[in-house]
Amino acid sequence: MTEARPGLSRRRMLGFSGASLVVGAAAGAGLDRVAFADEDKGGAGRAVPFLGPHQAGIATPVQDRLHFAAFDVTTGDRERLVRMLKEWTQAAAAMTAGRPVGDGAVGGVAVAPPDDTGEALGLPPSRLTLTIGFGPSLFEKDGEDRFGIKARRPPALVDLPHFPGDALEPARSGGDIAVQACADDPQVAVHAIRNLARIGFGVVAVRWSQLGFGKTSSTTPGAQTPRNLFGFKDGTENIAETDDELLGRHVWAGKGDGSDWMAGGSYMVARRIRMHIETWDRTSLREQEDIFGRDKGEGAPVGARKERDAPVLAKMKPDAHVRLAHPDSNGGARILRRGYSFTDGSDGLGRLEAGLFFIAFQRDPRTGFIRVQSSLATDALNEYIQHVGSGVFACPPGVQKGGFWGDTLFA
Repeated sequence: MTEARPGLSRRRMLGFSGASLVVGAAAGAGLDRVAFADEDKGGAGRAVPFLGPHQAGIATPVQDRLHFAAFDVTTGDRERLVRMLKEWTQAAAAMTAGRPVGDGAVGGVAVAPPDDTGEALGLPPSRLTLTIGFGPSLFEKDGEDRFGIKARRPPALVDLPHFPGDALEPARSGGDIAVQACADDPQVAVHAIRNLARIGFGVVAVRWSQLGFGKTSSTTPGAQTPRNLFGFKDGTENIAETDDELLGRHVWAGKGDGSDWMAGGSYMVARRIRMHIETWDRTSLREQEDIFGRDKGEGAPVGARKERDAPVLAKMKPDAHVRLAHPDSNGGARILRRGYSFTDGSDGLGRLEAGLFFIAFQRDPRTGFIRVQSSLATDALNEYIQHVGSGVFACPPGVQKGGFWGDTLFA
């Protein structure tokens, strides 16, 4: 075992021995090598660069699988929290490059737990991205400024209001820190969250998590819009990864937005939406299409022939989902969607526990998600869905050479 990665050593795993983690020029160079080494250019198996001005996993082409986890911080020690974030950063850089954490899963000291859990051994990076966000409770919880950052809470990081029809479960809402792991291989995504949770033992604990499959939106121009579990294409006009103008206007936070440390970052809203599958499946095709404002086969808006034909909102019913969610109905408000379908067995009453894990990124939730969701209060689709989990998080800018997740906040 080497001491080159003290934050990821077995000694730390055996009790948070207090070995300090130094992230300086040398460590930054290591991150550079980890992020870009062994990059496979051959399709879904390739690595997505970890370093950059923005975090990967926001405008990045959407992968097929998701493992989302929200954590509660269980310590009041700022130094331990920062040390963990540095350790997480090194682990994230390694895993996104398809490399093991620390000294790996095998070949180490036999009497100590390995640094890596090992279930991703032999698997390619699978375009793994890891995106971190900080919830409102990290800045202040029960009136306490645990980490001396209360004054640095961004004005845009507001608590989401209660929307009509919400039935939020506290056990599936909130959290101090969120990590979104996306990959084209579910085992790679699960491996990433598992290792971060293991590294964070004693500092954080998983509050809630969600597995997702079958992306329901795309950020790739011209790509076919995926379908949700209702069988419809939704989010055809999602912001594209190549549209720098729209990304700059609607997704990336700016220095003039009230919190300089968030410049280049974004705000994530995560909503666990239960779909009443059985009720929907007994609804006529015509009514289904009226509810969405699109035909089910092609995905064309009402009165049009192709999915990407410009929608004529006046031709849709007043409570059609597309009409109410469209930027023209919301003062131009736009969000970048990265949703996934989920199925979690049955609910004990013979109904499928299934739905949409909705994720949206925006420059400001007040003018993004909150504006759009308020407009959807009269959405005909509400009869068939219910929001049961929720979280809002400030996602800092990307990691630069020599930096770590959240360094602009904790500097």
